[in-house]
Amino acid sequence: MPGAREAERVPIVGLLVRFAAELRAAGLAVGSGDVQFYCSALSRLDPSDLVDLYWAGRTTLVSRHDDIATYDEVFRRFFLSADPDGDALTLMLRACAAAQGALAIPSTEPGDDAREDDAVLGWMASDIEALKHKSFAACTPEELAALRRIMARIRLTPPRRRTRRTAAARAGTRPDPRRTIRESLRMLGEPARLYWRRRKVRMRPLILILDISGSMADYSRSLLQFAHSAARSAGRVEVFCFGTRLTRVTGAMECRSPDDALERAARAAFDWDGGTRIGDSLADFVRSWGRRGLCRGGIVVICSDGLDRGDPGVLSDAMERLARLSHRLIWLNPHKGDDPGWRPSTLGMMVAAPHLDLLLSGHDLTSLEKLATLLPGLN
Repeated sequence: MPGAREAERVPIVGLLVRFAAELRAAGLAVGSGDVQFYCSALSRLDPSDLVDLYWAGRTTLVSRHDDIATYDEVFRRFFLSADPDGDALTLMLRACAAAQGALAIPSTEPGDDAREDDAVLGWMASDIEALKHKSFAACTPEELAALRRIMARIRLTPPRRRTRRTAAARAGTRPDPRRTIRESLRMLGEPARLYWRRRKVRMRPLILILDISGSMADYSRSLLQFAHSAARSAGRVEVFCFGTRLTRVTGAMECRSPDDALERAARAAFDWDGGTRIGDSLADFVRSWGRRGLCRGGIVVICSDGLDRGDPGVLSDAMERLARLSHRLIWLNPHKGDDPGWRPSTLGMMVAAPHLDLLLSGHDLTSLEKLATLLPGLN
């Protein structure tokens, strides 16, 4: 229905034109071409997202550094003022902006007349910060939707490793005889400079193994959303789910829409919200995928509460093999929470703990952000 979509864009374009007129009235040199560029940039973004609105306008409508403070002041007044007489579209955008968080907008040095707007920004930032520390199990559906919106912006960067292949470099430890001789022949045999090579660097693979059993029902959907963000931001990412058996859902994570990706993953894993057999599932992963080199030298992240109904000996053997095959083995247990003195109490966790390099909680967005922060340093 392209006609319907164009009709929906018309009032949004009118709102952006009025915003540009406010900027022009405040002294900014904003031409019609700049406004068209602004609308074109937002057509590829989400117009109801305050962060997209801010940065698209600042990139396309501000040409001088001295105008940034004026732009911020007009933006706050136009999109964040509590004007009850504003039209429905403006109020809708402000409501969406408040729900999605304005903490990413940089602060400036406003005058006294902007203190009320700063209070609005501060209230929204503190509200989002409190939501990031709230456990997924205690969140309402609306709060989970807001968290998924923020989670989509998380970017994972696995650590890098040196490969056996080499590439030309300005300096290094290995000479490049081919390039050196070729340059010498080009100079008719005259001695040329010495060229060097060094080993290439590439990202380590990242493997996420997520527990989708009934005991993880409050966390599994949020963790799959995190896996979707990881698959779209990192290099080589593999995603597996397990309850009573192991299911590879990497293909499902290739969908651009998180909801479509989660729906495809749920269809692929028939044991969703069922029992838990961690040892058998990890043994299957080692036998079917780990030995093929999938996790060799990679970062393996297991997300589970450790409630295993299988044989502890099978889990112990699987964890030992995983620890040998992988570069780092990480476990996210939502029951750990924010308690620094937490100790494993379930049999599955007590069996797995000796083989782990890192144990985190994974019960809220802050713990997932902590994993994203620690990941690049796991060399």
